[in-house]
Amino acid sequence: MLLFEWHEFVLTALACVICAAVVLLRSRFPRLSGRTDDLSAVQSMHTRLTPRVGGIAIFGALGLSVMFAPVSISGPYANFIMATAVLFVVGLAEDLGFHMSPRRRMLAVIGASLLAIWLLGVWLPRTGIPGLDQLVNHWAIGIPLTLLLTAGIANGFNLIDGVNGLASMTALAAAIALSLIAEHAGYAVMVHLAMMVAAGIFGFLLVNYPFGLIFLGDAGAYTIGFVLSWFGIAVLLNAPDVSPWAILLTLYWPMADTVLAIYRRSRRNADVSAPDRLHVHQMVMRALEICILGRNRRHIANPLTTLVLLPFVIAPPIAGVLLWNQNQNAFLAVVAFGVLFFASYAAAPGLIRRFRR
Repeated sequence: MLLFEWHEFVLTALACVICAAVVLLRSRFPRLSGRTDDLSAVQSMHTRLTPRVGGIAIFGALGLSVMFAPVSISGPYANFIMATAVLFVVGLAEDLGFHMSPRRRMLAVIGASLLAIWLLGVWLPRTGIPGLDQLVNHWAIGIPLTLLLTAGIANGFNLIDGVNGLASMTALAAAIALSLIAEHAGYAVMVHLAMMVAAGIFGFLLVNYPFGLIFLGDAGAYTIGFVLSWFGIAVLLNAPDVSPWAILLTLYWPMADTVLAIYRRSRRNADVSAPDRLHVHQMVMRALEICILGRNRRHIANPLTTLVLLPFVIAPPIAGVLLWNQNQNAFLAVVAFGVLFFASYAAAPGLIRRFRR
C-alpha cells in the first residue's frame, strides 16, 4: 500500500513554497510571467498574465529527491536528473520570455534522451509487440523508438497544459499508477522514485488549482513528461512481467492528445507544431461556456474543465494498474480507450451545435 513518507512531505512542501514565493514575487519580476503577448496566443486559455515558471518547483523537488533516492541507484538517478536539466533549462528560457521555437524544444527533448541513453546505457527494452521485441534490443531500432516515445510524451504533457490542474493531475495519476505497478512487480526502487515525483507535482498543484496562480510552463510540462516516460522505461527494464501496454495506459491522455493533434494538423496541411484551439480541453471549456456558464465565466469554466475531464483522464491509468501483467488485455484496453477518445472528439462539435440550435 502506497503511503507518503516523511521525505515526500518535504518535497511537497518545497514545491509548494517555491510556487508561493514566485506568486508573491511576480510583480517585482515581470519576466516570471513570460511575454506580454502570451494572452493573445492562439492556444491561450487564460485572461491575465500569470507566472509560468512552475517548472522551477518541479525541478527543485526532483533535484532534492536525489538525496532521498535509494543508495543502490543514487548515482544513475543523479545522472538522469542531470540529463533532465538540459530540457528544463530550454523550457525555462521559453517560460521567461526568451523565444524557443517548438523545433528547439523538441531538439532539447531528443538531446536530453540521448544524454540519458549515453549516461545510463539503456533504452526501451520491449514493446509488447511480437516480432518487434526482438528488434528493439538492437540500438538502431531501440534508440530511435525510445526518442520517439519520450519526445511524444514530453510534448504531450505540454499540449494538455492548457487549463488549471489538467496536466498536473494527469501527471499525478500517472506517477501513482507507475508506483503501484512497480509495487505489484516487486520493483521497490521505482515505488519510491515515482512517489517522490508525485509529491513534487502535488506541491505545485496546491498552488495551481483551482485559481491558476501559477502555471507549469514549458519547463514544468516537458520535465514531467520526460521523467515519467523514462520511469516507464525503467519499469520495463527491471520488471519483466510488466506489460508495455499497461505502461502506455498510465500515460494515455497526453499520448492520445498528441496523436490527435498530429492527425488534425496533417489533415489541414498545417505544421504539426503549429498551435491551435482544438484540443479536447479547449473544446470542453468552450462547450461549458456556450452551453452552460456563458462567455463571461471563464474563471469558472477553466478549472471546471479539469473536473469534467478527470474521470476520463484517470480511467486509463487505473486500467493499467489492474492489467499490469496482462499484455493482451492491456493492448485491448488501449484500443478501446482509443476508439472512445477519437469517437467522442469527432461527435463533440455536432452535439454542441445541436445544443445551440
